[in-house]
Amino acid sequence: MDIPVLVLHGEDDQIVPIENSAIKSAKLLKNGKLITYPGFPHGMPTTEHETINKDLLEFIEA
Repeated sequence: MDIPVLVLHGEDDQIVPIENSAIKSAKLLKNGKLITYPGFPHGMPTTEHETINKDLLEFIEA
């Protein structure tokens, strides 16, 4: 994949550990950008949408 890809992951995700998913995914992507969120859970798109939406908009507009 040559296009920029944003990988977002909560550091307190108890369902999908960050080491086994986001970190590996970002390394495999040629133009991957990883943003991690300390204390954010697996359901962060719902519980932390304001923070995540800001980062998504910034990535899209870049």
